[in-house]
Amino acid sequence: MAESLRHAGGGTAAGRPEVTVIQPSRGFAWPDPAELWRYRELLYFLAWRDVKVRYKQTALGAAWAVIQPAAQMLLFTALFGRLARLPSDGAPYALFAYAGLVPWTYFAGALHQAGNSLVTNRQLVEKVWFPRLLVPLASTAAGLVDLLVASLLLPPLLLWHGRVPGVRIAALPLFVALAALAAAAAGVWLAALNVRYRDVRYTIPFLAQLWMFATPVVYPASLVPPAWRALYALNPMVGVVEGFRWCLIPGTPAPGSLAVISAAAGTALLLSGVLYFQRVERTFADVV
Repeated sequence: MAESLRHAGGGTAAGRPEVTVIQPSRGFAWPDPAELWRYRELLYFLAWRDVKVRYKQTALGAAWAVIQPAAQMLLFTALFGRLARLPSDGAPYALFAYAGLVPWTYFAGALHQAGNSLVTNRQLVEKVWFPRLLVPLASTAAGLVDLLVASLLLPPLLLWHGRVPGVRIAALPLFVALAALAAAAAGVWLAALNVRYRDVRYTIPFLAQLWMFATPVVYPASLVPPAWRALYALNPMVGVVEGFRWCLIPGTPAPGSLAVISAAAGTALLLSGVLYFQRVERTFADVV
């Protein structure tokens, strides 16, 4: 069946059991917040399952969440810091690169996990009713564990380079939330598109590579000409990466309007993605 919209009816009066009628959605519709809240425990268990499966039977476990960005940091420092001599807003390049790689690695991982989440959970989608929107959101939430683990290397790096964050580090949770917003926005779009067009799963790694170079991970946003920065900030990860560096590395320029534009772009991307997801959700069980 291709159910999407639910309607609860009936009751327990006179000993009759409560009846739930499952009906297909019509056109574009917003998800029911009350229903999503009722399934909050499922969101938690789906996310926790993703975390456990990711590192099941691995020798190093969650240490891979640090190894990947750390290895990229060493490579980028050699190539872009030493050879290409790209600027780093006055910060040591290794610290500059790792502060950008922490949110970026989370985002890139969420693109892959959330984009393939509905296809990976095919049997669950086909046989059990629940708000399908929870599946890509759970993959996005699971990645936050990796982000937290990868962040454990930041304090030693900061101390090694003699940099102590100021009070602005208190704004770091805000940029973590913006990273989760951007990951959820892209993940919801890719998950819905991947069900209908299986080519999408092959484009996700390529898309992530292109997206990284459109994000100030290996270079500062100050290299972008001022006339182009507003357009550049429509990439939701621009404000996130610049915000991470501003929170962590003293002397790094504030993201300012870049963060505002990126947050607005991420919000618009998420809202449009949810609308499209709800529009095509009724066909998931038939085509997944």
